[in-house]
Amino acid sequence: MFHFTGRVILLDIEGTTSSIQFVNETLFNYAKQNLDSYLRSHWDTDEQIHAREQIARDARADSFAAWSKSEPRQQARERLRIEVLRLIDRDAKTTGLKELQGLIWREGFQAGKLKAHIFADVPPALRSWNDAGLDVRIYSSGSVMAQRLFFAHTDVGDLSSFFRGNYDTTSGPKRSHESYANIVADIGAPAGQILFLSDIAAELDAARAAGLQTALVVRAGNAAAPQEHGHPVIHEFGEIQIDGH
Repeated sequence: MFHFTGRVILLDIEGTTSSIQFVNETLFNYAKQNLDSYLRSHWDTDEQIHAREQIARDARADSFAAWSKSEPRQQARERLRIEVLRLIDRDAKTTGLKELQGLIWREGFQAGKLKAHIFADVPPALRSWNDAGLDVRIYSSGSVMAQRLFFAHTDVGDLSSFFRGNYDTTSGPKRSHESYANIVADIGAPAGQILFLSDIAAELDAARAAGLQTALVVRAGNAAAPQEHGHPVIHEFGEIQIDGH
């Protein structure tokens, strides 16, 4: 049992609230399978233009035109398609990729083709934490838009009302302590009053370096954590005891 007396719970998604298998096999594959049609049908939209400009900046280019060498539309689109597939296959945490994936997933969620997997212990914990007056937020490499879609379209219904805030890679990389300092500043609560839950020890190390409380979430299908990682371990959210509320 993990005893928590703070005010804010900050949650990861993949491997923490939802299975890694769902993210890797369902969400990533959906983005790959629908990438070409999405690029073709939305090429001139402001959202896709913004996403591909960010992909170019992530690749250290000044603009998409510079990155694609000002190629004609068809060649530029094919160059982008190949790059996005490469990034997905290496599970890149780049902002542009996550933005574009979120746009593709939005169509799947809104059409009812996607339903987010949620571990069974998560909904009752979210209700309990909210009833206790806790501020519950998400920090994931997926875009804020994708996070909101994810929890609005789960296999147990709409859970979006349980969250007061969302953070993505625009706050910084999840393995950098500065990212957590940025989030602490936005929340406006002392770092020691915030508990970060993740399945990745390196992320927890970064959060702890910024002064947050941490706990490692161990789920079926998660990668094994390093020995002597030094973080409290939980297997489900019900193991968190909320004290003083």
